[in-house]
Amino acid sequence: MTKLKSLAELIKMKEMLLQQKKGYSKHLHVCGGTGCQAAHSKTLDMNLKEIIDDKGLNNSVRVVTTGCFGFCEKGPIVKVLPDNTFYTEVKPADAREIIEDHILKGNKVERLFYTDPATNEKVSNSEEMGFYKKQLRIALRNCGAINPEDIHDYIENDGYQALGKVMLVYGAVETIDIIKKSGLRGRGGGGFPTGLKWEITSKVEADQKYVVCNADEGDPGAFMDRAILEGDPHSVIEAMAICGYTIGATKGLVYIRAEYPLAITRLKKAINQARETGLLGTDIMGSGFDFDIELRFGAGAFVCGEETALIHSMEGLRGEPTFKPPFPSVSGYLGKPTNVNNVETFANIPVIINKGADWFASIGTEKSKGTKVFALAGKINNVGLIEVPMGTTLREIIYEIGGGIKDGKKFKAIQTGGPSGGCLTEKHLDTPIDYDNLTAAGSMMGSGGMIVLDEDDCMVSVAKFYLDFIVEESCGKCAPCRVGNKRLYETLERITQGKGTPEDLERLKNLSNVIKETSLCGLGQTSPNPVLSTMENFWDEYVEHVYEKKCRSGQCKALLNYHIEEELCVGCTACKRSCPVNAITGDKKQLHVINQDICIKCGACEEKCAFDAITIRIEKKIPA
Repeated sequence: MTKLKSLAELIKMKEMLLQQKKGYSKHLHVCGGTGCQAAHSKTLDMNLKEIIDDKGLNNSVRVVTTGCFGFCEKGPIVKVLPDNTFYTEVKPADAREIIEDHILKGNKVERLFYTDPATNEKVSNSEEMGFYKKQLRIALRNCGAINPEDIHDYIENDGYQALGKVMLVYGAVETIDIIKKSGLRGRGGGGFPTGLKWEITSKVEADQKYVVCNADEGDPGAFMDRAILEGDPHSVIEAMAICGYTIGATKGLVYIRAEYPLAITRLKKAINQARETGLLGTDIMGSGFDFDIELRFGAGAFVCGEETALIHSMEGLRGEPTFKPPFPSVSGYLGKPTNVNNVETFANIPVIINKGADWFASIGTEKSKGTKVFALAGKINNVGLIEVPMGTTLREIIYEIGGGIKDGKKFKAIQTGGPSGGCLTEKHLDTPIDYDNLTAAGSMMGSGGMIVLDEDDCMVSVAKFYLDFIVEESCGKCAPCRVGNKRLYETLERITQGKGTPEDLERLKNLSNVIKETSLCGLGQTSPNPVLSTMENFWDEYVEHVYEKKCRSGQCKALLNYHIEEELCVGCTACKRSCPVNAITGDKKQLHVINQDICIKCGACEEKCAFDAITIRIEKKIPA
């Protein structure tokens, strides 16, 4: 690779690459994210290339393996440029039809178009899809647009120009001022002003400083950081180098969970390519600035998303948080000043430098500037990764971008902020999303997980699910989190088993508040949020579980009864033979009966019955 020695050489390379790109009449972008690879997009990619080669189209048609397009519900995705045709749920066998009909004959393959669930109409252009219409992709700007394993693709899209401007034009002080004026806040959950954090770290005197990228993404249902690292690793590398220059650091560390093999592979390739091109290492672009990056692997501990626990893990210690101050900006990795930002925060930096603070600050709300990436999951038609301006409402996300609730069900709640967040209801749908509004509503921004729940979900069980996760992920250092959350979980378990008492409801509230006020770190301080928010918004469900021993959603198996309907049972014995605990009695061709005292509510009998004779009854039970 050519080693770039100046900003002018970088710009010249960009112009040359763009000229080469003009030689192709068609570009086929194939999603190469983890989700689409699981659905055989690698084979699809290979098939497209083989057919193009067979047809002698190598000089006019280019296949680009990209990162995630975000539309995970409809993957694998193939996007044809320049006509912007968007194919969904593409199988490897569809490759020949795309090449022979679309590329050679100009006939688009309509059966692969997206079908709008609201109108049932076929849509061929992604810009006309509800999923994309209200999105503004800044952190995700290159995901689905470039080959993340080729630094030249990144350079074509203004890659590393921001770094050159910072080192050779703006300088450290002016760069920090740009980030401060942009209003960018940390996207990892805390929302601390990014420019201010950089400024604090820059003013601390030390012989060595560090830049740390927090890629330890552990929220259930969250995959924002993974998608950025898989689809645009160079944006994070460039931003870390910019941060290093401004704070006076020469070393960068990416702390990434080992469960992200594709992100790790692409990040390693990107770092090596940046070194070979002279954009990492010594005397970057003739500026005299030295900076390099290493990877550190985490074992998947949720608590290591907290910056002090993360730093301890990188040092080879237990991933446990410590009291602050001192903050990592003063004493962090190996006791040296350390600036920690998450992946999404860094991904915003190069574009802010290139487009200016005023441009970024013009997006979003007064106190929450820019956009936010969310992993939209759950009972929603359009599951995927989205990026919207701060201030977008939950209603817009769920019903316009998300395409509404699956199977025409009724919306019940949306969990934002992961295990540390809360459940918001219909009354919150028109709330503009930003840091302050979500906190005021009883939830939080968090790193960006959003799980949509429908009428079939039990909110007591939802709270129990998140507490179960918290109990498993607590580092155990402080008693309020280690013991308190275990007691919370046990109380919820009793309630969902039909053994709850009125005293348990009061205990849940009191214990939750104590844990919030006395825990050491953010994990413990926010862990009761799912309990408190569901009790606030779905108090009647808690009351039903405790006083009536009833689960209206039918999710708490201990509160359900399986019954065999007399008029439908033919005595085939299929249910009896499938029961693992012999709870069903009855002779052949005679009515069968389920013994409720023995039944474990596994559902095996209902699954085996071919006559729909077994029904589930949600009954009120008189408390003992």
